[in-house]
Amino acid sequence: MKFAIRVYNLALEFYYLWRRPLSRVINPDSTGKERARLTKAIVLAVRQLAKQTKVSSETKDLAAFISLALVAISEGIDSSVAAWEKRDYWVKADKFRMEWMWAGQAAEKMKVAVLKEDFATIAMIMPQIALKFNKIEVSDNHRLGTPWVGAYKKLAGIS
Repeated sequence: MKFAIRVYNLALEFYYLWRRPLSRVINPDSTGKERARLTKAIVLAVRQLAKQTKVSSETKDLAAFISLALVAISEGIDSSVAAWEKRDYWVKADKFRMEWMWAGQAAEKMKVAVLKEDFATIAMIMPQIALKFNKIEVSDNHRLGTPWVGAYKKLAGIS
């Protein structure tokens, strides 16, 4: 009888030992981190674009990258706000959306200007974008590299 009780207790122990609930999965690449990385890359692209003296393929890539990055930022706003809306923080969510509403509009203007190669319009849009990101600091030892390489082909849909 004692043996049967011990076996039963061992079976229960193994059952509860292996039936523990799993821990939650944490996504290290959240939209907030992606937005921070993209804003720093946009600041770098704006700085590099300001240094350009003539129109070249790099100039087109820089302008196209800024447009694509702004599109990515504007698409990630809803997923960032979803957690606030779950908790009924509607005012905070709407305020955040209004703060970033300009990104989609500027991205569309940049896209049209880049595809038409209207660099006068791009020159007018750039200070507005730079003003929005004036508080973002990017160190000289950043690890972002040059993410704008090949952006014009991607924007134009050229393979």
